[in-house]
Order: sequence, then structure tokens, then C-alpha cells
Amino acid sequence: MNRTAIHTTVLLALATATSAATAAPVTYTLDPTHTYPSFEADHMGISYWRGRMDATSGKVVLDREARTGNVEVSIDLASIDFGMDKLDEWARGKDLLDTAKYPKATYKGRLARFVDGRPTEVVGTLDLHGVQKPLTLAIGRFKCIPHPIFKRELCGADATGTFDRAAFGLDAGKDYGFDMTVALRIQVEALRDE
Repeated sequence: MNRTAIHTTVLLALATATSAATAAPVTYTLDPTHTYPSFEADHMGISYWRGRMDATSGKVVLDREARTGNVEVSIDLASIDFGMDKLDEWARGKDLLDTAKYPKATYKGRLARFVDGRPTEVVGTLDLHGVQKPLTLAIGRFKCIPHPIFKRELCGADATGTFDRAAFGLDAGKDYGFDMTVALRIQVEALRDE
């Protein structure tokens, strides 16, 4: 093997090693002050009740080069907020969420359908009220920027999806004709771990 061939082989090996190093998965921690799952649910077919969950935690692992990643989110169900104290109290009780028995909901999924290095979908499972069901979320916006204060990468996304709450045993109002479909909109921001 001549010097040129050896030099080329070494350069290719270094390029491959460098490429593999930059393709490593990166972990981000959800910012609970900028992450709010919000929802919309039917009220007797005449209006929608809207609310959000105010306490979340979780991690995102993203490998842009491999076009893979996963998400794990935990939601404190007692943090439900309709903007009406009596409705919040009722929702926490046995007639709906029963937060004494089921204090948390979790969502675990894999990032999918990458376009230009960005995921456009999360395919996962929602664990709510002791029931696990598949739930796919569409990612309408996904962007990463340098955080101006922490000087680390900050990623944000807006995800949407729907589910049938009766499938999770949350069928309050069904006998009165309430539509059981819940629309989700989840704003999320996550900071790259140090």
C-alpha cells in the first residue's frame, strides 16, 4: 500500500470516527416552567371546556444523524387547571381522575418521521387512570436554539393529538351525550443536559 492510499485510509477512518462522535444521542430535560399539556373536551355538545396540567417532568433523547429519539413525560394530575377551582376539585376526585389513586399520567414514545433533521411525529403510549393505550402525536413545530442565558442548546416543540377518554375509564358525562374525544395541544421546551 503506498503513502497516498495509507493517508486516504487514515483520513476516511478519522472522518468516520468524527461522524460517529457527532451522531451520539443527546439528552434534554423538560423545562417544567415552559411545558404545559393543554386539552379541550366537549361539554354537552354546546361548548368546550379547556384546561391544562401545570406540573410535568421528563426527558427527551435525540440523535439527529440517526434520525431517532425518544420521549418520556410524567404529568402530575393534581395540577389540573380549568381556571375554576370547583371544577378542578371535581376533576381530581373519584368521578373523573381520582388523583388519590392515580396521581400521575405518563407518556412514552419514539420520535419518528424525520424531515430535514426534525421529528414530525411521536409514536407512543399514554398511561392514564391505570390504562395504557397507544397515542400518536403530530409535531407541528420543532426548533433548537442556543439558550441565551444557560449557553446550552434549548429545543422546543408543539405537539397535538386526540384520544377517547372513555377508553381510559374516564367516561363522566357520557350518559348525558358528552363526546368522549379529548384534543391535546402540548407546548414543550427542553434544555440540553450538561
